[in-house]
Amino acid sequence: MGRASLKLQSASCRIAYWEAGELRIANYLTRRTFSTNSVTLDLLRFFSSPRTIRKAVFEFGAYSSQSVARAILQLIDAQLLLEHGSVEWERDQLLDSSWRPWLPEGGFHFITKDTPFVPESWPLEEKMKLLPATPAPPQFKKIRGADVVRLPSHEIAGDTFFETLHARRTHREFARGKVSLGNVSRLLQTTWGVQGYFETNVFGRLPYKTSPSGGARHPGEVYLMALRVEGLERGMYHYQARDNELARLPAKVSPRLASAYCADQRYFAGAAALFIMTAVFARTMWKYGRARGYRVVLLETGHLCQTFCLTATRLGLAPFSTAALKDSLIEKDLGLDGISESVLYVAGVGLVAARPHEPAREGRRR
Repeated sequence: MGRASLKLQSASCRIAYWEAGELRIANYLTRRTFSTNSVTLDLLRFFSSPRTIRKAVFEFGAYSSQSVARAILQLIDAQLLLEHGSVEWERDQLLDSSWRPWLPEGGFHFITKDTPFVPESWPLEEKMKLLPATPAPPQFKKIRGADVVRLPSHEIAGDTFFETLHARRTHREFARGKVSLGNVSRLLQTTWGVQGYFETNVFGRLPYKTSPSGGARHPGEVYLMALRVEGLERGMYHYQARDNELARLPAKVSPRLASAYCADQRYFAGAAALFIMTAVFARTMWKYGRARGYRVVLLETGHLCQTFCLTATRLGLAPFSTAALKDSLIEKDLGLDGISESVLYVAGVGLVAARPHEPAREGRRR
């Protein structure tokens, strides 16, 4: 079949906008942006249903057939026109259908994936050049002219919760020893595990956890990259929250890969375990059909991570978290489509790095 008879269809995952007087079109699935013109938009509208190049040449008869064909080939190369039935077309359709309630606003999720990060090896002077020339905004807000009430000042309370809260820090250095399976289990069950169920009149039996979730939908999932966990074979696992168990996945793991997942931040190659947080968006989208529901998913991921970090601190471990990720690499290794379920955040732990003349430690804080 010749190209003239090939059926093409416009990519659904696109937005158009003006920038500095130029019309631009972006495909938020491929994360590619192009300068364009109104005729291009007419072409894309024509291919909103599957049609052939031959029909397009006839439809746009006011232009030469060569110019129409050339424009179409450019759109194919830009993946703004897709061959009907191709793998690329199927992926585009999957995103459009599964995210429809949250589009086009939800395109933000995809267009911000796989962001390039500044290499750690860059000299500080080069990194500083990326900052704006303007001064940093104030870190605190003060209402001028307002009446103020001075609050009593408190020392860090002896209560273990407040001790834990004030002790939490982000760690980037870890001792070489293993964390125990018991502590990993406590981290998983406390953060993501089902604590119980409650009955509702409309939605039936719903789970509750230690962190809040809009409508008790709990879109969060977690995958454990076990590198140095005593009593657990090195590997990748999915935590099955309902039954409090780990399911072994075929993905390979290594300290180098842990660093690669975290945008090549070398610190995290020394961690004992990574906890890769994803979201199954349909759970929240089913009940909350407006794009603001995407905010809810992000907020809940933050709740989970804080619970994780506090639990790790209470157990005497060294936690960290990072949103600097290689999204597509992680999703490929976990066997995720990156659309119905996608990675959002990574946390991890190791043993607290020893001070000089101190042994590495793991265990309950005193």
